[in-house]
Amino acid sequence: MHQAAEAFLNEVWTSILEIYKKENQRINEIKDWSVLQAGVKDYLRVAWRKGKYNWANGKIHVDVHEPFSWSDDSYKYDAGSYMEELTEEMLMQEFFPALCDRMEALFHSTDYASHFFNYHLVLVFEFEWKQSVQCHSRHFINERKRESLKKALDQFIETKIKAELPVRPKERDDFFFARCLVNPDLMEQKQEIIEPLIQRLSEKLRSNKERSDSWTYHFALALKGWANERFLVKFFDRTGHYGLDWVLKPEQERQEPKTEELDFFLYVALAIGNKEPDTRKKYLDLAVQLGSKRAADYVKRGSGRFDSEYKSSMIQASANDVLQAIDIWIVSEEEAAYGEAIDFINGLLREGFPKGYKLKLKSSEKNYLPVKKLAKSGLHQFFANASRYPALYPKIAEYAELAMEEFAWYGDVEPSEKSVMPGTYAVLALGLSSSDYFPLFRRYMKLVDTEHQSAQDDFAIAFMEAHGVTVENIPVLVSLVLGSSDSAKPLKNITIDRAELVNALIGELATMEDYHREMVIYRLFGGNKKLAQAVKKESSPIKEKLAELLALVE
Repeated sequence: MHQAAEAFLNEVWTSILEIYKKENQRINEIKDWSVLQAGVKDYLRVAWRKGKYNWANGKIHVDVHEPFSWSDDSYKYDAGSYMEELTEEMLMQEFFPALCDRMEALFHSTDYASHFFNYHLVLVFEFEWKQSVQCHSRHFINERKRESLKKALDQFIETKIKAELPVRPKERDDFFFARCLVNPDLMEQKQEIIEPLIQRLSEKLRSNKERSDSWTYHFALALKGWANERFLVKFFDRTGHYGLDWVLKPEQERQEPKTEELDFFLYVALAIGNKEPDTRKKYLDLAVQLGSKRAADYVKRGSGRFDSEYKSSMIQASANDVLQAIDIWIVSEEEAAYGEAIDFINGLLREGFPKGYKLKLKSSEKNYLPVKKLAKSGLHQFFANASRYPALYPKIAEYAELAMEEFAWYGDVEPSEKSVMPGTYAVLALGLSSSDYFPLFRRYMKLVDTEHQSAQDDFAIAFMEAHGVTVENIPVLVSLVLGSSDSAKPLKNITIDRAELVNALIGELATMEDYHREMVIYRLFGGNKKLAQAVKKESSPIKEKLAELLALVE
């Protein structure tokens, strides 16, 4: 080996070993490993970055994990004057092969903690000359480790995923399991293999909202990683801000996508659609560019499972279950038109159309329900418009029963504090309009996710403005209060100034848990202290009733 190449190799190798020594100490301190984590290190890049004024006055850059294109956290080292003697021939025929040999030997050795290296390692070498960049890579596989991980994954699926409840995986395993699913070294990338496993774990975690959301995030991110890093890069070049857009490569630079790969890509697009509808649409459009007729059909008319179009003299409507979208144009603003539109949507829901759809409404009427926190979306406008017609209440109630689903959300707004459970606008419209639908209103409030939805905090205000406070509707008022989020504030301008109202309230609170009683008192009276002040201030007979109410929470 030429002296300059050997000097460069020794400098680089000393730097790598120095970094790995520190990393090994850190990794050795980790105790709680996932059974699906073969190791940590799977990437190493050695680069020579030329100097600003003289290419040979640059620095050695070492990255022990794959860097983002917009960041630079490399370890940086100086090099000697031998750099000026290096040639491309020396680097390719002497330096890089020798570096590969050393790395392969180290990768397969037992010099570091058992979890130091993953079962695979990518070694990248880049060298900047005056006017060009030399770039090469080598991929190493530890078959023994890969087989060990494959066996651990198979056992994990049998004992943690397929096993009946209450058996669940540990939370730390979710991240690694999601990535194992989209790793072709470990799993065959087919929808019929991957989808049942994702859905099985989703069902097992459904009762735990936080864990369920975390798992959804992990598998969606893993699926996107497969799409971006394993599939799309074969056919498209990254472009745009942070490389988030894709431009089709010239025909001579790209291969034809394999049918099974394209099929799995379409599955990925649909699987992440609930979480990221914009990404779903982007992926489907990219699949169309690759010649996928199925993707084109998805974008145009959906999966084909539903009657996607309806047209009459009063409305025009279309639905796309893949994009989870419904379009309605009210041609004639009258009761019958909204009746037809509701029938169209109800028919879709009965057939299994996604409840968390978004609705694009074309209507000359713009009515909204009197609740400040509700988004002024097409869905909201549609049900506010429809609720002007009492004859349509039964159809709207049928819709609400079909649409309501715990831990689900409409797609009418970006995920935010304005996100609401399917059925919300219909239930609220009916509850504010007629006492006949108070039972439906109460069922909704028991179902609503109080930890992740807060729009219902103002329902009680709108309810009192519509119906007042009476003995008959105290149960509804209490259910509205109990269905509010923990951030809800005391209600303003509420008047419980008659003994019979307090007595009705006592009847509702009598069988409740202490926590629920305190919540009701806080929202209706501002808390125990303010209720105690009211007891002192009021006169008989309401004074005695308020004292009785106070005794329930003290």
